[in-house]
Amino acid sequence: MNRDVFVSLFPAMFQPSLIPELEDGSIDSGRYELFLTTLEMLDLESMDINRRSDTGRPPKDRVAIARAFVAKATWGMKTTRELLDRLKFDKSLRRMCGWVFQHEIPSEATFSRAFAEFAATEMPARVHEKLVREVYDGRLVGHVARDATAIEGRERSGKSRKASLPGRQAKQGPSKMLAELPQECNVARKKNAKGSLLDRQPKQRLSEMLADLPRECDVACKKNAKGHGMSWRGYKLHVDVADSGLPLSCLLTSASVHDSQVAIPLSSLTGERVEHLYELMDSAYDAKAIRNFCAAAGRKAIIAINPRRDKAKKERMALEAKARRHAFFTSPSALRYRLRGGVERTYGRLKDEFGGRSVYVRGPAKVFAHLMFGILALSCDQLGRIRQQR
Repeated sequence: MNRDVFVSLFPAMFQPSLIPELEDGSIDSGRYELFLTTLEMLDLESMDINRRSDTGRPPKDRVAIARAFVAKATWGMKTTRELLDRLKFDKSLRRMCGWVFQHEIPSEATFSRAFAEFAATEMPARVHEKLVREVYDGRLVGHVARDATAIEGRERSGKSRKASLPGRQAKQGPSKMLAELPQECNVARKKNAKGSLLDRQPKQRLSEMLADLPRECDVACKKNAKGHGMSWRGYKLHVDVADSGLPLSCLLTSASVHDSQVAIPLSSLTGERVEHLYELMDSAYDAKAIRNFCAAAGRKAIIAINPRRDKAKKERMALEAKARRHAFFTSPSALRYRLRGGVERTYGRLKDEFGGRSVYVRGPAKVFAHLMFGILALSCDQLGRIRQQR
């Protein structure tokens, strides 16, 4: 029998004894049921991810390896070695992935090569896009919450793009120093000529906006929710989450990229997948260009006001908030803005349950693929919760 046909038929062939431990209650069925539901929703067989070769040894089944990486995210395993050890002794999980015997499991090197292929082709992101389009086909999304979270990387930060200057020239003024730099090293002049990202993005196509976003690993710092400063080396994951808790679109950038610079590309990406009415963002996204872009697309942006360093504006905002509390009045926009907390819960679940904290791969493509496998498992789990509520 052809192996592809065999793998596609393995659930029906082994269904009576697929998970015999579930019947007698010897194992916890929660994660196994979630994994089976995830495989059914994702339908990896339809993505045509198997690599073909006309010469040499036939490659290992990429669909089975993709199932294994989904299992790694579902159980929150940290490393591929931990996944392989689990597959060798967990015959139920091994059969769900598509292998009957231990010797059929590929080596760790094969898993690594397959993961590199998935990252290069953005396979997890394409599977997630297909899932979102199928779920929201013909449906309307009320609110989309947008935010970014820090992703710590285990690699060196990228080389600085600042040109190295002799000591005598470094003491000169900024304008004279930029004028004396070679054209290929004058990064600041190019940036000023093109304008800021927020100024250019409304006039660009989505592919051009994504190409402008830096993705290399670097260092960044910010204030956390409690107002304390924090710094990390790695990346930022930007996610749009529907009011149902389902992630709609994701982008990975360098850690130093400001949240507002990803708002317009992320809004365009989400707008291509679903129809939505409101976009909820915190004060980091308070920019006129973002509001105008959402209004031009037929959507309303509800963004928290950022007073920045205007002390008078801060005092007026505090007095207005106090007056609203005394009058027991809450504006409709403030009620809608409360739904933005859904994106924080999504980030928490991604990091605590689906491997968002254990990023051991290097390079933006592989880091994004690792996170997207977690997003896939999280999305299917959230869809299962929605179905149970109904």
